[in-house]
Amino acid sequence: MHWKKITLRVWALIALLKVALGDTCASGRFTDSGECCKLCQAGHGVAAGCGKENTQCQPCQSGLTFSASEGLSPCRPCARCPFGIPQTAACSASQDTQCECGEGYYLWREENGTVGLCAACSSCGQGQGVARPCGPHGNTLCQRCGPGTYSEERRSTRPCQRCSTCQENEVEIRACQHNSNTLCMERKLHILSRPAEPDGEEPSPVPGAPKFPPEEKEGNNIIPVYVSVLAAVVLGLLFYVAYKCWTSCKQKQALGKARAGELGVPSEGEKLHSDSGVFLDSHSLGDNQPSKGSKRDSKLDNRLYGSLPAHRQEEVESLLKEGEGRGWRHLAAQLGYEQERVDVFGRGEDPVHTLLSHWAVQEGSTLGALCSALNRIERADVASLLVSPSQGSSVV
Repeated sequence: MHWKKITLRVWALIALLKVALGDTCASGRFTDSGECCKLCQAGHGVAAGCGKENTQCQPCQSGLTFSASEGLSPCRPCARCPFGIPQTAACSASQDTQCECGEGYYLWREENGTVGLCAACSSCGQGQGVARPCGPHGNTLCQRCGPGTYSEERRSTRPCQRCSTCQENEVEIRACQHNSNTLCMERKLHILSRPAEPDGEEPSPVPGAPKFPPEEKEGNNIIPVYVSVLAAVVLGLLFYVAYKCWTSCKQKQALGKARAGELGVPSEGEKLHSDSGVFLDSHSLGDNQPSKGSKRDSKLDNRLYGSLPAHRQEEVESLLKEGEGRGWRHLAAQLGYEQERVDVFGRGEDPVHTLLSHWAVQEGSTLGALCSALNRIERADVASLLVSPSQGSSVV
């Protein structure tokens, strides 16, 4: 018992010496005897975990498994590109398969899965910067802006920016934060000041002019300032109302075109509210729609999805329900919807109808674009239904 206490004290002393000398453990884990667990290098995976003995690594099999960075994880299976997506680089021991998903998309797959999907890249929110841009290595990697840096906008390619410094003739009003830059103001603002008389003399009175006490003179000088501020507020409100009216008119024109193409079919906005049971703000949802079209879509049918007959839309929706291969959630990712919006659709009574109804009123909602997204999730059966000869009876 006495020897055990001595042994524990010796190991504790060794650990304190390592910390004091800066000899830190990269893995952060130790064996039962106190030895730092070593990391497996890129191209190698863990064969036996660290415990009684130190980590045992083994090389990954090129073309079958890979490990892109050092760590304590086993080799992962290589991914396969989605149907119709060309491969740009084969899988090696230190790099996963590279697929040509296009700008704004990346190869997504489950942790242990092999079949990947081309999903839309994510954006970093306020207070976060891009640590690794979206591309062949995966989705966008975000990190919180540290001291001296900030990010005021939602971006997918820009890292945190360095905070500004106030100049000598300025005073700092608000310090730089992770989500806003430094706010500065000039030291001397001549809003309330009056030109000084020479030699500090008071202004000479005008003959016959009434004399006012000093308090009333100061009040008369502040009144124009109040009037100027009030005019600026009113002008800002007018600009805001005009902007809201303009955006409302643009939305009404888009919805009117969609309704005119359907020839009497109830508006997609009404179907969305009545079928899903969820209130969705079309303006806020529209901000997350993809703005990039595919060159391959221009070769397909340019007719709108909303022009399809009601029975054909019902057939498409029934094929995309959960439990029948890759369903509507995979399609939503291809159409540019974020996971949070997909979860909102899933809480409705008919999420498939809600998704397609909302997408149909967006700009570029053609049958060619929908077929391209369906082919990327390997649902050629649904795509063939959209371009089948029987759809010629629909009115454009």
